[in-house]
Amino acid sequence: MCYNINNVSANETMFKCYTERRMDIAKKLTEEFPSVKPDKVQNIINLIDEGNTIPFIARYRKEMTGSCDDQVLREFNDRLAYLRNLEKRKEEVAGAIEEQGKMTDEIKKALDAATTLTEVEDIYRPYKQKKKTRASVAIEKGLQPLAEFILAQDKNADVKAEAEKYIDEEKGVNSADDAIAGAKDIIAEIVSDDANVRKKLRNLFMKNGEIDTKLVNADKDEAKTYEMYADYSELVPEIKSHRVLAVNRGEKEGFLKVKVTFNEDIAKRVTGAGYLKDGGYSTQLVKEAVEDGYDRLIYPSIEREVRAALTESASEQAIKMFEVNLKPLLMQPPVKDKVTLGLDPAYRTGCKIAVVDGTGKVLDKTVVYPTPGPKQNIEAAKTKLKELIAKYGVQIISIGNGTASKESEIFVADLIKEVKAETGREVEYIVVSEAGASVYSASPLGAEEFPDYDVAERSAVSIARRLQDPLAELIKIDPKSIGVGQYQHDMDKKRLDSVLSGVLEDCVNSVGVDLNTASVSLLKYVAGLNAGIAKNIVAYREGNGKFRTRKEILKVPKLGEKAFTQCAGFLRIPGGDNILDNTAVHPESYAAAEKLLQLFGYSEEDVKAGRISDLPGRVRSYGEEKAAAETGLDVPTLRDIVAEIVKPGRDIRDALPKPVLRSDIMDINDLAPGMELTGTVRNVVDFGAFIDIGVHQDGLVHISEITDRYIKHPSDVLKVGQTVTVWVKDVDVKKNRIGLTMKKPRAKAQ
Repeated sequence: MCYNINNVSANETMFKCYTERRMDIAKKLTEEFPSVKPDKVQNIINLIDEGNTIPFIARYRKEMTGSCDDQVLREFNDRLAYLRNLEKRKEEVAGAIEEQGKMTDEIKKALDAATTLTEVEDIYRPYKQKKKTRASVAIEKGLQPLAEFILAQDKNADVKAEAEKYIDEEKGVNSADDAIAGAKDIIAEIVSDDANVRKKLRNLFMKNGEIDTKLVNADKDEAKTYEMYADYSELVPEIKSHRVLAVNRGEKEGFLKVKVTFNEDIAKRVTGAGYLKDGGYSTQLVKEAVEDGYDRLIYPSIEREVRAALTESASEQAIKMFEVNLKPLLMQPPVKDKVTLGLDPAYRTGCKIAVVDGTGKVLDKTVVYPTPGPKQNIEAAKTKLKELIAKYGVQIISIGNGTASKESEIFVADLIKEVKAETGREVEYIVVSEAGASVYSASPLGAEEFPDYDVAERSAVSIARRLQDPLAELIKIDPKSIGVGQYQHDMDKKRLDSVLSGVLEDCVNSVGVDLNTASVSLLKYVAGLNAGIAKNIVAYREGNGKFRTRKEILKVPKLGEKAFTQCAGFLRIPGGDNILDNTAVHPESYAAAEKLLQLFGYSEEDVKAGRISDLPGRVRSYGEEKAAAETGLDVPTLRDIVAEIVKPGRDIRDALPKPVLRSDIMDINDLAPGMELTGTVRNVVDFGAFIDIGVHQDGLVHISEITDRYIKHPSDVLKVGQTVTVWVKDVDVKKNRIGLTMKKPRAKAQ
């Protein structure tokens, strides 16, 4: 950090400081991101500063970044922002202290050495303007010199006599004892404001402190949610993130009293270590002031800081978990080109039905009553659905997993058997998470898409479409409503929204979007675009017909060259004028891609006809570096271009395992320990994973049952949407709980 203490021009000092800060930050980032090559760190900083988006940098600037993926780049960007804010705050604090004429070499060194915003604020604390305190009142009464006299702790000093000099009834100092009491208040605050004391205590609390909880209002906790925290204690460094958040929620709901504890004697000895001398009566007064400062000022503050640090860490873990779960959910492979019947289960109001074609276009809708209720009519429901299946060639039935899902599933499984027996037609079904479907249905977007549909009818469409293209449908829903997080409603909204928006952006751009069919909901997450430009694209498309080339989007209002550079590579135009427009090849590399084709004797027609499957092998035989040099490319970009032009229009999701479709059904009563099943991971949490095994209730695989080897977190092995083999461990029908294991049971000895 820099301070203008010599007669140097302000601009010169500013430039020097800026350069030094950049160097220091780059050095720090190099240390913190070992996966990033040291010579690429400054490149990444420059690319971010130039306004490039993370997806663009990750995809089209691999040579400059060392092929860093989007996740690393986002973490790098977040850390860069933090370090810059830290440096900015150091400058602000230094300036404020200099204005007071209190800057010293010691303070400068402390500020330079500070690595967190908390440390910076600790340094600033003694110089920060405070609200009225007992110490500030005492200072106003002129007792600062007396406080310094006592702090000197001269054995021979007559404190009482000295204190009598400060008696002033007009100022409210009526006796020597009043003066001494005021001086002790000043000393207490001096000790409390000591950055070194706070740092030592904070470290002690974080390493050896305990979180203690007591249950209150137990009679109101009917679900026994907080029973385990009735008389609970755990070391601060050992408490798991999900327990921190559970404790916080219990406290917020009025069921828990929470306290951070640490050995009080040790804490007070640490507090007074730098202040207490062998000064007789003076030292006794300082000791009393130190203890008061600890009890009244330091401990409550440190407790808040420890709780805040735990909450921040736990929130980051929860947000990370949300991020980890959301990405594979959005990236589930689409069930393409299948006529799908969406069924939104219900009792009293009936099951809403929507039939959509392979593109998601609604063909028909209706209501049937196969579930218990005043209008239940199973045979009429079967007749209606058989008609729809026959009329539209329905291939898959997508059932929402909400209320009446189980009864609906039983009905559908029976229906499918009858359809096969009567017509020979194979129809399959899948139970999908309907989390967020009702949110979409009641949203302005839902109303805009289907103005003549009621809320439940829109939900049925969403349930069908989220099977056909999970990304395109789920992107319309607030991620917090999708049901793959923990305590998401307790998170910092701004931080959570930022992270989840990053996930949405990464998913959309890694898949790419069809420029001629994509909704505003999809387009707004394309790198370089926003909601306003996305609306303009759709409006232009509706007014002028389909886009024929990527370059044509430059005619869209408010979409300039910079936005085009960022977004173009992520837009697809199937059947357009240029086959490269249906690939992830960026327009800036079209000339190079054409040179590559010429180099190996191919034409654009060969690309269209799929006659270049041997291109990757020929490039490797020729030599990637040589081919890159002759086409003006770097090797990573060359590899990407080769992969893209071999399969124009490819969807990276197609390579992922398809969802498990069923034609039968199981009940929890059918389960028995040792039974082998195939399931789909629904949600990954800190303590395990919930698996859909084809019964209404998801089973839990505890972290200890995932694998025989040690794993730090379930997400090390499992991800949402993954198909897994599990064995039933135990079943509690009354509590509707299913325990599963992924460890294959050992065969019993004969």
